[in-house]
Amino acid sequence: MTLSTHVLDTSTGRPAQGMKVRLEFRKPGDSWTDLGTFTTDADGRVPGLIAGARGAAPGTYRLTFSVAPYFNALSIGTFYTDVTIEFVVRDDTHHHVPLLVSPYSYSTYRGS
Repeated sequence: MTLSTHVLDTSTGRPAQGMKVRLEFRKPGDSWTDLGTFTTDADGRVPGLIAGARGAAPGTYRLTFSVAPYFNALSIGTFYTDVTIEFVVRDDTHHHVPLLVSPYSYSTYRGS
């Protein structure tokens, strides 16, 4: 299984470059394992959150996007501090989790 993400700032119509993204995996018993913190590139992407060579198990994952520091760096106030997305991986395919974000709204979907 591979995993990627892409963040678009819908208030500017541009990729959200430099946003911190934390990836976690839920262990049995409801505790979480930190799999790393990443930074979006110039295109707003973190392409290799989980790459094929490293692999990943089926289960529940959580992505936490640090939106307040991103908007603060642009001198834009925001209602949200973090956006957290939990999702379940059931198969061995590629999973893409995009985030569309603005200072007062966000949306996500299962990408391809």
